[in-house]
Amino acid sequence: MVRAVFPGTFDPIHYGHMDIARRASRLFDEVIVAVYNKPLKNSLFSPEDRLELTRQTFANDAKIVVTGYSGLTVKFCQEVNAQVIVRGLRVFSDFEYEFRMALANHHLEADVEVVALITSEEHTFISSTTVREVASLGGDVSFMVPPLVADALYARFRELGNDQQIVPLTSLRD
Repeated sequence: MVRAVFPGTFDPIHYGHMDIARRASRLFDEVIVAVYNKPLKNSLFSPEDRLELTRQTFANDAKIVVTGYSGLTVKFCQEVNAQVIVRGLRVFSDFEYEFRMALANHHLEADVEVVALITSEEHTFISSTTVREVASLGGDVSFMVPPLVADALYARFRELGNDQQIVPLTSLRD
C-alpha cells in the first residue's frame, strides 16, 4: 500500500487544496491530509477549527484521511508509514520554494519521496491568503471554497470585527 501525506496549514482549505488531494487519491492508496497545528504565521482559524473544516470537506472521500500534526513533515510521514509527500504547484514561484523543501526533506529522510502536482488551471489564482483577504472585505468567496468554509470565514470575521489584525489587507481594497 502506498500512503501519501498532503501537508499544509489549510487556513482555510480551498478548492485548490481539494483538487490536489482528490487527484492524489487517484494515484495513491491513501492520502492523509495533514493539518499542521503550529504554523509560524498568525492563523485565522484555530488548529481545531482548521482540522474540523478539513475533515468535513473530505467526509465523503473514502481514500482521504484528515489528521493534525506538528513537527517535521518527514518525521510525521515515518510515524504514519507514508512513502510520499504530495505538494501542489500553482505558479512558477511555487516551484522554487517546493524544490528547496524537497531537497531538504530528502536530506532528512531519503525514503520519503516528494510528488508535486500542478494545480488545475481554474484554481491557479486561489491561495488561502487571497481567500482570507476577500472574505475579510465581505467579498464573495463561494467560487474559492466550499459553502461550509465560506460560512465559517464570514462568521470568523464578524467575530473579529473591523479592527481585526490577522489578515493584512494588501491590494484588493484599493
